[in-house]
Amino acid sequence: MKRTGCTHDHSPICAGSILEYDRFSRTLAVRCFGVAPARGQAISTSTSGEHGGNMDYRGFVAGVTAYFPVFAEGALLHLGDGHALQGDGEIAGTGLEISMAVKFEVRVLKGGRTRWPRGETPDCIFTVGNARPLDQALQHATTEMLRWLTDGYGMTMQEASQLLGQAVEYDVANVYNPAYSMVCKISKRLLPDVTAI
Repeated sequence: MKRTGCTHDHSPICAGSILEYDRFSRTLAVRCFGVAPARGQAISTSTSGEHGGNMDYRGFVAGVTAYFPVFAEGALLHLGDGHALQGDGEIAGTGLEISMAVKFEVRVLKGGRTRWPRGETPDCIFTVGNARPLDQALQHATTEMLRWLTDGYGMTMQEASQLLGQAVEYDVANVYNPAYSMVCKISKRLLPDVTAI
């Protein structure tokens, strides 16, 4: 029997000992970006926190608006870790790593109460919690979403809680790095029609 790098020789995605990557749909994403952490901390880019960092979320793609709390003068935005392909959770420890030329615009929105990374697409808003254990990351993401819904969309705590209880979606962004990343999402079609941040 011929040995290959795939579990099953009959798999349609295997050719010899490598995966046929042209059969996968690529999702170009910046997996590590954020601002300087609070209290002048020096934190490795291999992990994440309130400041962002190595969140490895496949949803940070072209066209997404990302929001970060600012902890240091000038914010000190950083970005890198381009991936062409990676499954949820980065369970293999890496994705299909690539170099990327990234164009982005930075604006300062004063007076916001953002405490954890947030994102916005044409279809949804999402928040990211980074911590260990995984349930703590989920708690941070959910608490940040409650804050966004009440402060940004004018919902009461009860309304926001009911909305999350019936319609929240969660993505596991990362379970490989020192801090895990969970994403809390709500469809925009369920939100009040207001301008929010």
